[in-house]
Amino acid sequence: MGPISFIKEHWRLLLLVAFVTGAMVALFVPGGIMADDSYVESQDDNPTNLEYGLGLDGGTRISAPVVGMTAENIDAGAVNEEDGSVDRQRLTEIEQTLYDNDEFDLETGNARVSVDDDGNVHAEIFTDEVTRAQFAAALAEAGVEVDPEEDIRDGVTAQTRAQIVETITSKINAAGLSGGTAYESARFGGEYYIVTEVPDMDPDELRALLSERGIVEVVAYYPGENGTQTNETVLTGADIATVDPPRPSERGSGYEVPVQVDSNAAADYQDRMNDIGFTGEGVGQCSLRGDGETISFDHADEQYCLLTVVDGEVVDAHSMGPTLASSMADGTWANDPSFFMGAQTQQQGAALSVNLQAGALPAPLDLEQEQTLSLSPALADQFKLYSLLIGALSVVTVSGVVFLRYSDVRVATPMIVTAMAEVVILLGFAALIRMPLDLSHVAGFIAVVGTGVDDLIIIADEVMDDGDVSSQRVFESRFRKAFWVIGAAAATTIIAMSPLAVLSLGDLRGFAIITILGVLVGVLITRPAYGDILQRLLTDK
Repeated sequence: MGPISFIKEHWRLLLLVAFVTGAMVALFVPGGIMADDSYVESQDDNPTNLEYGLGLDGGTRISAPVVGMTAENIDAGAVNEEDGSVDRQRLTEIEQTLYDNDEFDLETGNARVSVDDDGNVHAEIFTDEVTRAQFAAALAEAGVEVDPEEDIRDGVTAQTRAQIVETITSKINAAGLSGGTAYESARFGGEYYIVTEVPDMDPDELRALLSERGIVEVVAYYPGENGTQTNETVLTGADIATVDPPRPSERGSGYEVPVQVDSNAAADYQDRMNDIGFTGEGVGQCSLRGDGETISFDHADEQYCLLTVVDGEVVDAHSMGPTLASSMADGTWANDPSFFMGAQTQQQGAALSVNLQAGALPAPLDLEQEQTLSLSPALADQFKLYSLLIGALSVVTVSGVVFLRYSDVRVATPMIVTAMAEVVILLGFAALIRMPLDLSHVAGFIAVVGTGVDDLIIIADEVMDDGDVSSQRVFESRFRKAFWVIGAAAATTIIAMSPLAVLSLGDLRGFAIITILGVLVGVLITRPAYGDILQRLLTDK
């Protein structure tokens, strides 16, 4: 028999072997198939490449709404109805009017006017200190008339929520927190919560991570008119291209974060430093000092300081060094635009690095309304052990029942092996995509074993009906009949579980996803392979 004929005849078994082999590689080869070096290092204490969620690794889950108010579908005169083009200048004008309003004082980043994919304009403010009437009055100053009760609602747009989830996920990854996730959860009444889960982190640490908006600015603090000092934002987090980890400062105490400025912003920053004197009389002229937490602005002399500001708080102040000033003065710095942002403590430096890498949260979370779940690692280890024992017990129980039912190792042994292969494939898939396994997923695996063996029993009962099954034609006829029953049951299960897998229903979602994946693996891979094995054991083929 040639290789092509062999493949054609045994393709179902070969497909099962290929998937099991790939799953074993994903599970046990260091780093799996697609992991990078940092992921490999984080898994040093784990014999497999599996990641675990809160229920099996300990950690914290915080669920909180977003602070904000939205005026939806406003008539801003910014979208051309004929060609759908957007007047960005008009959007900026409305946004600036919100910032300039005398009734309330919006901080940087707390207003946004945007256009969604359908061409609708939305205005948002991210504060809980403004009433709907005040918001409507501020929009009216910009020429936008809205009804405070009908057109304005609490909460933010779907676009903003999606950006919050993306930013929190980036913060988790930038902080090196393996297995952490963030997602959006809908509640009854139309309220939305942002859910963040991070294994091996206590509530205070996660709360601190989420409470920081991460709005980073470099502010020039320099002499103005009549002996006053001027604050001017010269760089924002959006102008930073790359960020390196923090390190002890070479200029003395504190820490520094090496950053590379985006090439589009570098020339303007260089020109502004030259214009306001930082590269001339301002070189080395900053004597502001801090106590590790705050910077003192009590000074008599003129100051030329570059302030590192995070969420409105000054975390460091330093002067322009002569080497950097010289390269800016002769215009060469913009060709390699890098410098250091300072922090007084290592913790501030680490937070600054994370915020620069992940970007700023579009809106703050209302942590006063948070719902917190925390599980200690010791208790999670117990759950992990119990899950393993329950899984082993389910396999032993199913194996015993199958052997009692058939009393034929030719039928029972392939059944158990095939069912276990299904679980291995699912575990390999989880390791491949780095799905954090939780107790709900364990329940899904147990359900997959049960439903899988049920389907295999249907196949065995059908093909062995009326005793004689030595004929290949008879076997194939009976197998097709059984497979139709299994296929219909699989379709029903997928349809029933799909809403649970799509909706944000907490732990039910993990159970539904594993169950659906198990059904698909069973119908497409393991059930046909079991039929192939049974055919070779029971027929004359």
